[in-house]
Amino acid sequence: MADNRQILIRSLPSGALAADDYELVTTPAPAPADGEVLVRTLAITIGAGQRAGLQGSASYAGAPVTGVVMGGTGVGRVEASNVDGIVVGDLVSGPTGWQDYVVLAAKDARVVDAGVDPALHLSLFGINGLTAYFGLFDVGAPQPGETVVVSAASGSVGHLVGQMAKIHGCRVVGITGSDAKGDVLTGRLGFDAAVNHRSDTFRDDLKAATPAGIDIYFDNTGGDILGACLRRMRPHGRIVCCGVVSQYDTNDPQPGPRGIPGLLVNNRVRMEGFLVFDFAERYDVGREQMRSWLEADDLVSLHDEVTGLDQAPSAFVDLLAGGNVGTRIVRVAD
Repeated sequence: MADNRQILIRSLPSGALAADDYELVTTPAPAPADGEVLVRTLAITIGAGQRAGLQGSASYAGAPVTGVVMGGTGVGRVEASNVDGIVVGDLVSGPTGWQDYVVLAAKDARVVDAGVDPALHLSLFGINGLTAYFGLFDVGAPQPGETVVVSAASGSVGHLVGQMAKIHGCRVVGITGSDAKGDVLTGRLGFDAAVNHRSDTFRDDLKAATPAGIDIYFDNTGGDILGACLRRMRPHGRIVCCGVVSQYDTNDPQPGPRGIPGLLVNNRVRMEGFLVFDFAERYDVGREQMRSWLEADDLVSLHDEVTGLDQAPSAFVDLLAGGNVGTRIVRVAD
């Protein structure tokens, strides 16, 4: 029987996450029962939202506990199957967690195209791409010519939101944490402008990049960046609340920005949060559209890759510090 390496949550973080909040253990690989498949994990994705789960601020993740395998989405190869329609050798996407082998129920194992890099199934065709697609188009409702501002714009969701807005004919400004990341946005991904929120002149730079104001702000950060964008919103603007990465890696989250509800009322701004799971019945529609953009070279999916399951904890810590560009992927096996 094969060994199954698993990364367990050793301790709930007090303050910022540390790699030693996790531990690596080895157990025998599990066996599937009726209606289940055994999957060998090939790749997993790590996102900032997983930190909210450890914090207990993500209601859909349940209460955080220790001594369990760190959760997460992965793509793997079916090693054994007791499910009609799924055969040995198929690639499936599902809640693999941070481990080499996992047993998945039929409803949790989505067969994916084996001819496509697993990284794409975890990024553009996974939750990140779907979040960008439905958050922008269903919640933000952009119109050609409008100005769209995206925070954490070089991250897993943000870099896709900006490109989709450009495809739709919008002017796009990305907010990111370094000039080098801004160069990626404007030089490779077609953003019209990029602003470094760590700059001493951030608010002036944001004003210069949005001379006519902001029609749609796609918020992945919350905090001071949200506060700055609130003051640039145009009448009848829309704020899409996707994530609050500035508040995840701490036990003392900051209060919301000042100006709510006054700024919303005065400018008749709509501010709306969403969960991508609300759009599950239309996932295939989103994937089909994103695939067409990818094949036409209108859309680039950036992957920030790390090799080795044992590197997942440090890769997570680095991501929370802003070390990634695009979707962070951990390659677990070939």
